[in-house]
Amino acid sequence: MHIFGIADTTFARVDMTGSIKNELESMAADLRILRYTVPGIKDLPVACLKLFDQGAEIVIACGMPGAKPVDKSSAMVASTGLMEVQIKTGKHIIEVFVHEDEAKDGRELQWLCDRRAREHAVNAYYLIYNPGKLSEMAGQGLRQGFDDAGPAIDSGKFAGTGRH
Repeated sequence: MHIFGIADTTFARVDMTGSIKNELESMAADLRILRYTVPGIKDLPVACLKLFDQGAEIVIACGMPGAKPVDKSSAMVASTGLMEVQIKTGKHIIEVFVHEDEAKDGRELQWLCDRRAREHAVNAYYLIYNPGKLSEMAGQGLRQGFDDAGPAIDSGKFAGTGRH
């Protein structure tokens, strides 16, 4: 049984954990999900470390930086902390940050959070269950959330696969 961790915050305006759990559970039955919730994004590195200490093989860290300059600085600090935890543990943390100003309104924010969380859950799944799958998708300009950018020169490699 594989153990996935999800670290999230009370500061976020959308609960992304539900989307992640739903996506992971639809892909595999032999997994367990641990959740650790903290007040804000700068607390996420410690939350992730705690989840690794509890046996998580990979952690998905969900945060929603606000639109103010101080929030952008907090996001950078949190992201740097998450990288340090990855280096210390040798384990992946998939950072799912949705900046509040990425969306034009609450409805789009909800949609974006759900989509980005689900697409990153798929990435986490592949890192644990089938790492070679990500290698097959390298260089395709895939994005999580809004539309994919696509490869610099379209090879048609993923035509009709359901990727947007």
